[in-house]
Amino acid sequence: MTTKLYAFSVLLLLLASCGGGTTTSSSSKTNTSSSPADSTSATPVQVVSAENFWGSIASQVGGDHVKVTSIITNPNTDPHDYEPKPTDARVVANAQYVILNGAGYDAWGQKLLDANPVNGRKVLNVGDLVGKKEGDNPHLWYSPEYVMRVVDQVTADLKNLDQADAAYFDQQRQQFVSVGLKDYNDTINTIKQKYQGTPVGSTESIFTYLAQALGVNLTTPPKFMSAISEGQAPTASDKATFDQQITQKQIKILIFNSQNSTPDTNALKQKALSAGIPVVPITETLTPATATFQDWQVGQLKALQQALAKSTGK
Repeated sequence: MTTKLYAFSVLLLLLASCGGGTTTSSSSKTNTSSSPADSTSATPVQVVSAENFWGSIASQVGGDHVKVTSIITNPNTDPHDYEPKPTDARVVANAQYVILNGAGYDAWGQKLLDANPVNGRKVLNVGDLVGKKEGDNPHLWYSPEYVMRVVDQVTADLKNLDQADAAYFDQQRQQFVSVGLKDYNDTINTIKQKYQGTPVGSTESIFTYLAQALGVNLTTPPKFMSAISEGQAPTASDKATFDQQITQKQIKILIFNSQNSTPDTNALKQKALSAGIPVVPITETLTPATATFQDWQVGQLKALQQALAKSTGK
């Protein structure tokens, strides 16, 4: 703990002396603004997203009038335990708009903001937006309802920051919702209509919001999923219940978070495969890192749909 506190103190010192940083651009325009609060139609809004799934959405809503940098982009990185770098501090220092997941998922992002307050900078904390706090399920991007609320809020915030291009942002939002998210929403509705009530299991709470949207019956003990998500050991009772659901084939598929595998979840995965239960891997961040939010989600949903078809014969 002492080492981490020292490292973060060094980071804050570096932040105090840092200037502009290099960002990954979603725009071909060059930012010539000297103040993070400035925004005109000639200078793209500087956006920083803690995670690339929200960054992908902001990039598509903002189009040519934003320059988006996502801090978490490596599929092998666990956002829960991420340690900020000096380069992260620099991009946050120059951001006009920052998007955090919130709900305890990326507390390090809030620390970076607190270390460098900027007048006029907007911050979207998705957890606050949807009424979730630390201790609640933080995997908010797996809720189609919350995704739409974020789309609408990002649109409103960008219009406020760059009022000259308000109509453009409205057009971008419309295009993203009607075209970009069409396959995403259609696939969710198709699965719900065909497989509603089907019993499924999940190694952790990452799938909970999506299970509700799909209408499938997530039978895994909730405390088991929460324990795995929080890096804790599940109780013996919950482990026995989940094990029985698999060995007795009480579930049709098993959802497996491939970015958060533990000895417990790996053992359950192997038991599911041995029992002939399809295992569907999902991830916490864009996979591959260059994918759009919708392509990533649709790919996982299609795999889920195929697994349900195989296990149910429908």
